Amino acid sequence: MPGPLQGIVVLDLSRVLAGPWATQALADYGAEVIKIEKPGVGDDTRQWGPPWLKDRSGRDTAESAYYLATNRGKKSVAIDLAHPAGQDLVRHLARDADVVVENFKVGGLAKYGLSYADLAAVNGRLVYVSISAFGQDGPDATGPGYDAMIQAMGGLMSVTGVPDGEPGAGPQKVGVAVADLMCGMYAVSSVLAALLERQQSGLGQYIDLALLDTQVAWLANQNMNYLIGGASPSRQGTAHPNIVPYQAFATSDGFLMLSVGNDGQFARFCAAAGRPELAMDPRYATNRSRLAHRRELVAVVQEILQAHTTAAWLDRLRAASVPCGPINDLAQVFAEPQVQHRGMRIDLPHPTAGTVPGVRNPAVFSRTPLEYRRAPPELGADTDAVLRDRLGLQPARLAELREMGAIG
Repeated sequence: MPGPLQGIVVLDLSRVLAGPWATQALADYGAEVIKIEKPGVGDDTRQWGPPWLKDRSGRDTAESAYYLATNRGKKSVAIDLAHPAGQDLVRHLARDADVVVENFKVGGLAKYGLSYADLAAVNGRLVYVSISAFGQDGPDATGPGYDAMIQAMGGLMSVTGVPDGEPGAGPQKVGVAVADLMCGMYAVSSVLAALLERQQSGLGQYIDLALLDTQVAWLANQNMNYLIGGASPSRQGTAHPNIVPYQAFATSDGFLMLSVGNDGQFARFCAAAGRPELAMDPRYATNRSRLAHRRELVAVVQEILQAHTTAAWLDRLRAASVPCGPINDLAQVFAEPQVQHRGMRIDLPHPTAGTVPGVRNPAVFSRTPLEYRRAPPELGADTDAVLRDRLGLQPARLAELREMGAIG
């Protein structure tokens, strides 16, 4: 069976992370994704190395690991959007596209005649997504923005990091660009919603997505802790603001993450730890009381867990159905039997490297399984084929366009 988005054509005018992350997911789902890149330069992230992909002889290629993380399954077409002929090519490609995703500065594509209004005039069924730092309107709309500053401005860093008064206290950003990644996933879901609505109306529409809006939205329970409780949540390190004990603890030889989510799990933890009386102590019997006595309980749990190794505790607590896990580095992640069983690592054929590794989409479809056939493309690898097959351009015209600098 083909993927669930078989037949959907996506014109990807985005670069770096949020947009490419979205269009990679759409490609995973079976859409044909045509990535438009500047000739000779390409997506900014192609140069964001090291590390670089190695060719068959062990030499660096022109493709960074960062670029390879976000562009699987796409076709690369090198078109210069600043060239009038290049703009015309994109408009013609948009005639038969279903989706456009772009992350230029606000109004950046209008000067090329490639705004939503421009493209909707030639294709009323087009779903057009603009991703920007702050959205298409408002006092900050024209300002630049990157993930780390959005994590800070959007509140995430205020609840991430070691609490005040403890060694190493201070705000921290998350170790991956989660504002970009979450914005990309909201882009995917909004595209799918718009395509579903189009089946009823026959019309496309414009989707305005902002990194800041996304970051504010997905603070989830922390938002509600503030909106209901009236106090801004503080940094808790690895601890949970609403559940205790739910944090990383030191063992005799390392660390483990203990994630006790309810009173029954706490009772099982106490029994497995040889301290069943703790579950009957009025200070700790319920989560409400454990929250009120967080400091005392955490100290007790820490003393208990330091008595044995991480592996010993994992065996004991898992046998008692107490949620817990090791704090793995990435080598350990990909060595985890469950991760290997689920086939999270994939390897795709690559023209210069032989193969390129990747990580599969986490969605598993029962009837329309996802297939991974195309490695992230080399710059301009599909220019001639796409313009020939989709626009009917002949070799002479392609050579002419290349000579004038409109394509690469």
